[in-house]
Amino acid sequence: MKSSAPKFPFEWPAAAGPPEALLTLREEPVVRVTLPSGDEAFLVTRYDDVRRVLSDPRLSRNRDRPGAPRMTEQKTKVFQNPKIDRDPPEHTRMRRLMAKAFTATRVESLRPHVRRVAEELVTDLLKRDSPADLHEAFAVPLTLQVICGLLGVPPEDQGRFRGSLNEAWRYMGELIEAKRRDPGDDLISALIGVHDEDDGRLSAHELHVWCVILLLAGFETTATQLCGSAVLLLTHRDQLDLLREDPALIPEAVEELLRCQIAGHSLSMLRLVTDDIEIGGVTVPKGSGLIPVLESANFDETVFPDPQRLDITRADKHHLVFSAGPHFCMGAALARLELQVALEVLIRRVPTLRLAVPPSELRHHDSPLDLGFREVPVAW
Repeated sequence: MKSSAPKFPFEWPAAAGPPEALLTLREEPVVRVTLPSGDEAFLVTRYDDVRRVLSDPRLSRNRDRPGAPRMTEQKTKVFQNPKIDRDPPEHTRMRRLMAKAFTATRVESLRPHVRRVAEELVTDLLKRDSPADLHEAFAVPLTLQVICGLLGVPPEDQGRFRGSLNEAWRYMGELIEAKRRDPGDDLISALIGVHDEDDGRLSAHELHVWCVILLLAGFETTATQLCGSAVLLLTHRDQLDLLREDPALIPEAVEELLRCQIAGHSLSMLRLVTDDIEIGGVTVPKGSGLIPVLESANFDETVFPDPQRLDITRADKHHLVFSAGPHFCMGAALARLELQVALEVLIRRVPTLRLAVPPSELRHHDSPLDLGFREVPVAW
């Protein structure tokens, strides 16, 4: 019998406003939905519950388990790989080894490089005819150059794998072998050499998978966040004026801009419930699919008063865009750095920047896993 549960993810409207279904979702702590695969799952809707389940050991990221729900009909080998255990203790071991190389110091050292790239791209943008697509002219080349520089991808190779998972997989395998023969001052070389007395090294397959994940997630997701942030500011001129008057507010602004938009649907957060779990007085049975809905938690009125209002001076910055617990996004610090630098450069260098189309004409991608704008036409 066909399921009567509503479909998830919800259809995101034009511009940056949330779906209507999201506004009333938190009336119930748990909501049953149908996924694009046809499987059913339960949505966790409220901030405190979402934050708690993100660290609950009764939820598994390993969707290769028998009977595990599927996000979509097709499975992406990199992001759900049967040779990579997404649960502790193996996941904990991999995270610890990755953290040894992907340090806060390494990320922060990139700030001058990010600023230099952003300045060059804005210079090139201003040489173009207005309007131009901010996504293709600024956001993607910025984030692509930054993640490639971090990983050690030569500039001449940076266009080879965009939009092709198979090519990215093949290329990264070749690059890792080249770095083994001739290591450099880059993240891949550091990951090859990272070692722990208790946990050994990353296996060849683990290294391959994680490098591809860092590469692909490291530019597309941040480019989407950057474009979404720009749209929010350009449609909230009072907040943009605050930043122009006081650029020191930019780090705070980035957190609020992240809270108010999300780069991808929480569909990718799908977990398997390995034992009965109670959420808000509702028992979700073992074997169910469960999704902590980050975009709902970030609009929870009990945590963020008047949540639909963009307020770059908002006191509470504890959004869940980068998840929480053992699966907190390792690239969060890099994304924050790129967004801070990119917005500062754009605001300073292009004071007349504006959307070249009405916000209602902005369209999101159709993919259930990609919430980014297809393009963001801007003029100056």
